[in-house]
Amino acid sequence: MLLICGTIPLDNMSVITGKAQFDNNKLFVENAEIPCTQGTAALISAACVTAQHLKSSPPHVILAGDTGKGKGSHLLYDYLINNLPRFHTDVLLMHYILPIMGQMKNVLAAKAKCKKKPVLMADASSMYAAKAAGLAPEFDIFTPDLCELAFLADPDAVHPAYIKHHLFSAEDSQAKDLIGAAYKQKGAAKILIAKGATDYVVEKGKIVFVISEPDIPALEAIGGTGDTISGMTGAMIDAGMTQMDSAMAALKANRKAGELVNATPATKIRQLIAAIPDALKNLL
Repeated sequence: MLLICGTIPLDNMSVITGKAQFDNNKLFVENAEIPCTQGTAALISAACVTAQHLKSSPPHVILAGDTGKGKGSHLLYDYLINNLPRFHTDVLLMHYILPIMGQMKNVLAAKAKCKKKPVLMADASSMYAAKAAGLAPEFDIFTPDLCELAFLADPDAVHPAYIKHHLFSAEDSQAKDLIGAAYKQKGAAKILIAKGATDYVVEKGKIVFVISEPDIPALEAIGGTGDTISGMTGAMIDAGMTQMDSAMAALKANRKAGELVNATPATKIRQLIAAIPDALKNLL
């Protein structure tokens, strides 16, 4: 089972949990409709269509509403810490949640109680919490963009907002140096899927895959296109593919989906997600 947990930007939403479904327009968790915009909702939707294409089970999700005040994140942490061992989880994918280092340590303590140790993935602020707490090497996969990669490479930063000034101007040409620094500083997971104009898959510090074509600059302007990569990767691993094959296929499919929809800055993320199955037909 792929278990995805994260917050969505809604007020007064308590924890909801259940199987997710995406109908190419709307995302549902059990009977609740979730706006399919960027962030965790985009990640879940991409995982749904990938799982369906691979004829595997839909992802199970744990969501809470949080608009930055932190209440939903605390509820989500507490639920995960108290209930994770009872889920038969093959892949645990954590996304947007207030980065609280102590609570992230508690999540990993709960994971240690699971009969079967799940593949552990983190993106966005879950990744920030893991790195800041010194837990990055315990994760199997991180999926940073270039700015987040600079954060992973900075030994002192506890959040991307606090990376050293010169790293704010990091360019794609610096990606290899940042990758090396992230592993040297123990700020990286076993595998990195580094997203940008050029994408990299890295295993234990060694770059094993690079892709820059098709070049779809408009994807950078569409919120959620990095989230889709994480969702696809998690779903593929859950379906039985290796972590490395899943990472490479997700990067290829994301670019191909952008090409299929003739992506422009006005393209909605749900349009890109709906094209993922056709993109995967040419890859898997």
